[in-house]
Amino acid sequence: MQPLACDRCGNRVLVEKTSWQHTAIQWTSESESSCAEFRDGKPSRARTVRVQVCEALQGSIDRAVLDGRLDVAEN
Repeated sequence: MQPLACDRCGNRVLVEKTSWQHTAIQWTSESESSCAEFRDGKPSRARTVRVQVCEALQGSIDRAVLDGRLDVAEN
């Protein structure tokens, strides 16, 4: 997992991309409480099976992949 900061709020999480379609995000209790979208209770349109997704963080992850700051471990 690689550390990454959200471009919107600076919140730091750990991210792993095992393919272009799969993203694993490891939140700490501190990072979850400091996420602006979660803290403000804004419902996100994007959802996974288990948790609500922060759209700002997802955008940050996408940009990090495109910029080469985040590796994708394609099989």
